[in-house]
Amino acid sequence: MKKFLIVLALASVSLTSMAQDEEPTLKYSVATNSFWSNWFVQANFAYSAFYSNEEKDAGFAKSPLKDFRRGLGFSVAIGKWFTPGIGLRTKFNAMDGKSVISEDADKNKIKYWNLQEQALLNLSNLLCGYNESRVWNFIPYAGVGVARNCSYNTYELVGSAGILNTFRISKRVAVNLDLSYNLSGDDFEGRVWDNGGIGGGHENPNHDRWFAAEVGLTLNLGKATWNKVPDVDAIKALSQSQIDALKAQLADANAENDRLKNMLANQPKAEVPQSVKEFITTPVSVFFNLDKTEIAELKDLVNVQALAKYAIENNNNLLVTGYADSATGSPAHNQVLSEKRAKRVADELVKMGVAESKISQEAMGGVDILSPISYNRRATVQVKE
Repeated sequence: MKKFLIVLALASVSLTSMAQDEEPTLKYSVATNSFWSNWFVQANFAYSAFYSNEEKDAGFAKSPLKDFRRGLGFSVAIGKWFTPGIGLRTKFNAMDGKSVISEDADKNKIKYWNLQEQALLNLSNLLCGYNESRVWNFIPYAGVGVARNCSYNTYELVGSAGILNTFRISKRVAVNLDLSYNLSGDDFEGRVWDNGGIGGGHENPNHDRWFAAEVGLTLNLGKATWNKVPDVDAIKALSQSQIDALKAQLADANAENDRLKNMLANQPKAEVPQSVKEFITTPVSVFFNLDKTEIAELKDLVNVQALAKYAIENNNNLLVTGYADSATGSPAHNQVLSEKRAKRVADELVKMGVAESKISQEAMGGVDILSPISYNRRATVQVKE
């Protein structure tokens, strides 16, 4: 039996290495799912080989394939993965088994069940990184619970250690190969070996134990996969590039504003050049951060102030239009957000000396007029014709 277990362990390690060589996986963090995600149920056919505490000195054959040791049954389990590498399952086994008091299979027959809570460690995900398409997952586990010998009405605490191998068929279904070692108190089998009728009964202070091999299916319930955590550094870099682009746009606008103001100062009002007229009728943008109503850069108000001055001098009306980006938030929320942004810029115009009666406001809600989408988080000011 020891040789069999050693060979099995070496084969598992070897196959795990081969599987990872064939399918390299980049490690990355995953987002935690809700409580109702990543549940699973399992159903298996089970084979067991029982080793009684009473047979210590009997010299019985140790092979787990012997008829006087083996039992057949089934198991069912329900469990949940809390992370790709850590999970729990509640497992119930029912068996037509054998408690070994002789090498006569008929004398050994018992019925028993075994209920355990088991902690699972998916070493494939823990050591090699999460991969939802991985064919084979190697999952050691350990558990504790209670077992009942129904034939002799005895109960014992029981512990287990094993290896659950799952082989992916689809996102929802996997094939199980579950190998376990179970250890119970010494009274589980409920009777005393009589040494074949020779020498009377005795008891040994050893634990009863059995090995089990199970084959069946796993069915994944609800959300069965894990999402990659967003790359915060990449998002920051993208946001910074957008800010830099806006700053460059603002610098160009300021330079153009200075040029046009010089042109206005050096020409009579009757001879305002066409480029100045285009500037005056072109909306001036003020930008906001995501879901905010405070102006992101107060420098945006430089062009607004120039337009306010022009409107005051020429008794013009101004139109302030608020926007939000359509990619985030509900339509109702974006409508309110765009109204607040328009009101925020209108208040700045009043501070600049524009009469409140000369300012009109409108809100466009969520839009995707500009690209990237973040440029739509703005309010515009223009001369109302």
